[in-house]
Amino acid sequence: MTAPNPVIPVPPADLPRTLGELRAAGHRYRTVKQELRDNLVARMRAGADRFPGIVGYEDTVLPEVERALLAGHDMVLLGERGQGKTRLIRSLAALLDEWTPVIPGSVLNEHPLHPLTPASRAQVAEAGDDLPVGWLHRSMRYGEKLATPDTSVGDLIGDIDPIRIAEGRTLGDPETIHFGLVPRTNRGIFAVNELPDLAERIQVALLNVLEERDIQVRGYQLRLPLDLLLVASANPEDYTNRGRIITPLKDRFGAEIRTHYPVDLELELALIRQEADLVAEVPEHVLEVLARFARAVRESPSVDPRSGVSARFAIAAAETVAAAALRRAALLAGAAPPAGGDRDPAPTGGTAVARIGDAVSVTSTLRGKVEFESGEEGREIEVLAHLLRTATAETFRARLAGLDLSGFTDLVAEGAVIETGELVGAADLLRQVGTVPGLAKVLDRLGMGDAPTPEEAAAGVEFVLEGLHLTRRLGKDVTDSGRTVYGGRG
Repeated sequence: MTAPNPVIPVPPADLPRTLGELRAAGHRYRTVKQELRDNLVARMRAGADRFPGIVGYEDTVLPEVERALLAGHDMVLLGERGQGKTRLIRSLAALLDEWTPVIPGSVLNEHPLHPLTPASRAQVAEAGDDLPVGWLHRSMRYGEKLATPDTSVGDLIGDIDPIRIAEGRTLGDPETIHFGLVPRTNRGIFAVNELPDLAERIQVALLNVLEERDIQVRGYQLRLPLDLLLVASANPEDYTNRGRIITPLKDRFGAEIRTHYPVDLELELALIRQEADLVAEVPEHVLEVLARFARAVRESPSVDPRSGVSARFAIAAAETVAAAALRRAALLAGAAPPAGGDRDPAPTGGTAVARIGDAVSVTSTLRGKVEFESGEEGREIEVLAHLLRTATAETFRARLAGLDLSGFTDLVAEGAVIETGELVGAADLLRQVGTVPGLAKVLDRLGMGDAPTPEEAAAGVEFVLEGLHLTRRLGKDVTDSGRTVYGGRG
């Protein structure tokens, strides 16, 4: 069982410390589903964000999730890999009360006003209003299990503890049971990721949890009315082929919700901006190329549509491009000592700016994230490189349509060439280009403002050169050393 936040918060000092104080404070017992419903409705009425960090589902998936929560339904999320199913499930914990009272020492997180086990009921009856009350933070009320073939009923539900039997307790005594992950998340949310990978005989163990809300351990007549929300995720391919959710279990989920990849380019970009951990500046036009690239890969007939192309593909691409920019900046800083003789330390973060040429590396480093059709074996990099060029050309047209770019084509009209590449610095590239008519308008269209840095200007120049090549207005050659040379088409 995992918690989104491993640091256990400390309860505020003003919370009731005994059962009597809890009653006097007017606290009332609510089930988890009532709690989620009340808090969701309160956020709706306040206009607050119900699912922070979830991008692209506002008009599709989230309304269905909200209806399921309001109806008190357990749910299963179906979608290809990298669609944010797990993140969405984990965000549900934020709808729980921040603090909830528990009986101290109870492995089932029993509520002082609603004890479950005979031992806890006896403890409440004996102590009365003097019963100590503990407080559980909502981050500790979320449990999660990745379904694997070796998962057992004991892992999920529980098993007899032979040590407790040896200590003299009788069979059938609830105290002899070592509870599994599901009952230990009582009064919380429990998630099963990739449910179809769970063996069918293990799925049977969840039937009572979903419908009768109790558990059975090795045939013992033990009724513990569990109070939890059960959520599962599944890949549609697994759902129908490699594994399946057994029919009685499917029937017990109140809601089946389909997830999807970002429906448009802006949402894809928003997801990259939110999730990518960039070690260098990546201009907007480069991010747009990567977003279009990810969407093109997803839609390509060369790619297996059943496996999908994860949103992590575009995120990793952005991080790779940023890393390439940082590598260039560091190597160039160390290659030429300044006049004083000592080398400057390698620059970090903000001094490095990604260029469109840095995107070439993603075709090799990220091909493992894509499942190709069997007929494309050996052509994976070729297919990805073609799709990257297509995405670059589309971005070029979208960003710079209508601009007069003759100043750039004139640079090579007399047989001159412009050389760029992974280890060509911004100053070197700009020196080759000189003063170009229309460059200011290009940089403005690319969102670089009135005073771009040399690195930003170089990124804009390289993008124009590549775009002109892809639209057949400039020639291009790649040297043996890996440098890119732009020249006339003759």
